Amino acid sequence: MLHLVIADSELELVPKSIVEHPAVVNYARRRGKKPEEVILDSSYHHAALRKLEDGERRGRPDIVHICLLNALESIANKEGKLRVYVHTRNDEVIYIKPETRLPRNYNRFLGLMESLFKNGVVPKDLALLRIEKKTLGELVEEIGPDGVFVMHEEGELMKPRDFGKVLAGLEKPLVIVGGFPHGDFRSSVEGKKVSLYREPLMAWTIVNEVLVNFEAFLNF
Repeated sequence: MLHLVIADSELELVPKSIVEHPAVVNYARRRGKKPEEVILDSSYHHAALRKLEDGERRGRPDIVHICLLNALESIANKEGKLRVYVHTRNDEVIYIKPETRLPRNYNRFLGLMESLFKNGVVPKDLALLRIEKKTLGELVEEIGPDGVFVMHEEGELMKPRDFGKVLAGLEKPLVIVGGFPHGDFRSSVEGKKVSLYREPLMAWTIVNEVLVNFEAFLNF
């Protein structure tokens, strides 16, 4: 069973310090929601992000969306060999059941995330997604993997297929992929740093490479 964590993800509700910014207020009004109930998105809140610390990397729920679509629709997930989690910059962890089918439409995905942050679980009857306050370290300890691999541009360079073989040879490997556009992890992450290419790759590309090469060694 491969465990995949999209870590330090730039997925959050609009911070209190900018809820009165015109860019946020106008966007929330168009959505028919309160400013504090909408997901921060750099595409819509670019002007407001200038007021925030780390504003140049925040407001990227699209990274989580694409990574999750790729992971949940993967062969590994369909074969019951994958568990996916999202860890956010504010130390929340989203638990996702394997049978979850996320909206392909980005705006519908934002609405789903807003409901999750508001209610703690969606949908209430099936609890396909739930969110808890938890650090990345606490999540890793909870999973209890027999190998932790941190995808990092400064990590040991490995061919994707070789890395897939390593993962398939373990009982409970954990792969951590950064859910942010650039920079380094904010959380303390312990594990073997691995790079799959000589140049930086987007998070969703890394997710694809990890899963496809892990699947190459599965029996199904």
